[in-house]
Amino acid sequence: MENGTQLKDKVPPHSMEAEQATLGALLLDWSAVSDIVTMLRPDRFYSLQNQIIYQAMITLFGLSVKGDTLTVINELTKEGNLEKAGGAAYLASLTDTVPTSANVQYYAQIVLDQAYRRDLIKISSEMHASSFDETHDSQILIEEAEKKIFALSERNETTKVHDMNEVMTTTIDLIDKRYKSKNAFTGVPSGFHQLDTMTSGFQNSGLIIIGARPSIGKTALALSMMEYITIDKNIPCGFFSLEMSYQSIGQRLLSQESRIPGGKLKSGLLQLKDFQKLQDAAGRCFKAPLFIIDTPNMKLIDLRAMARRLVANHDVKIIFIDYIGLITTEDTSAPVYEQVAEISKSLKALARELDIPIVALSQVSRDAEGEEPNLAQLRGSGSVEQDADVVIFIHRDRKCEDPVQPAKLIIAKQRNGATGPVDIVFVPACTKYENKQEQ
Repeated sequence: MENGTQLKDKVPPHSMEAEQATLGALLLDWSAVSDIVTMLRPDRFYSLQNQIIYQAMITLFGLSVKGDTLTVINELTKEGNLEKAGGAAYLASLTDTVPTSANVQYYAQIVLDQAYRRDLIKISSEMHASSFDETHDSQILIEEAEKKIFALSERNETTKVHDMNEVMTTTIDLIDKRYKSKNAFTGVPSGFHQLDTMTSGFQNSGLIIIGARPSIGKTALALSMMEYITIDKNIPCGFFSLEMSYQSIGQRLLSQESRIPGGKLKSGLLQLKDFQKLQDAAGRCFKAPLFIIDTPNMKLIDLRAMARRLVANHDVKIIFIDYIGLITTEDTSAPVYEQVAEISKSLKALARELDIPIVALSQVSRDAEGEEPNLAQLRGSGSVEQDADVVIFIHRDRKCEDPVQPAKLIIAKQRNGATGPVDIVFVPACTKYENKQEQ
């Protein structure tokens, strides 16, 4: 308890000198306000007086009024906040605390750093109190703590302006890197050659939606892609299976890789020759950098947290989610379309944050039964179509009983590329999609 008492009695981290120097520098050089408003919000100042003064400066800036000691005093007087801000004498003294405005960003960074330290103390205090409350589930507490810490880290970015010198230099460097790598694809390849030619692979920061009616084979397509990505290309991949267990996923992958019918693996009615094929396939799968999370009805907050861990701990380069309709939000009482909109926006933000492709499976509405699906038939919300960078539909005749069945991938939307059909085939015995030309 002694440490707790000591912490309680401590003054929260702050630098009054840096706060005053920031405000003083802005009064000396009003043009610097445009740089600082993207770094600091008023609540980042510890002193209430300084918060009020800075807010008045932002108000003047928004009105395109040039700020100085007199105009800020006038604004504070108009709002009835002059005395709360320390009075005219305090405001006039701010310019005496700093000799030049040249270091204003340095002063502002100190103010920001101290604010982050106060945020960390607040979060730790809240988690400390919650940890003693036995009614709170420990796993939820961990996820909440992670969410709060990450939200804090997300704030630690200022708005940046990139001039054409930087844009062209980095773009040419990227093109040169692609040329030297001799790789036709700039993203993660799916293994379906025509699809990869049209998309150049699944691009970093992209949200890719794969839609189909139930039993058409959304999971089969995702696993066919992952087999190629992880086993053939050795690219680390994460798979959120919200419907099937990890054992079922493992069995599906073994069937695909060994080409032993899934029914034989499920029943155990194997022939002697099957065991060698199974052993070879298991050896290849064993080495694959594939990481499976099989939590049913997973909360969005937990999915985001686990995705971050997969990238941080296993250097995962792409994530698949099976499927979007089984993710739950915190507010389950909200209308379905609002929940789906929140999920799709969050997944797009997560893809950008982690700078990897996220492939989410989605159902399409019943009126697509037997026909080629279209964007209007995506389930739940128009925001899925809006947030997605690429939308791919699967179409095949589920009544077909051929051992190798014609199928089609339809690129219905691609933000930076062509749309159109891709012919592939479906092998029902091992529930696997393959390139048509390989048959």
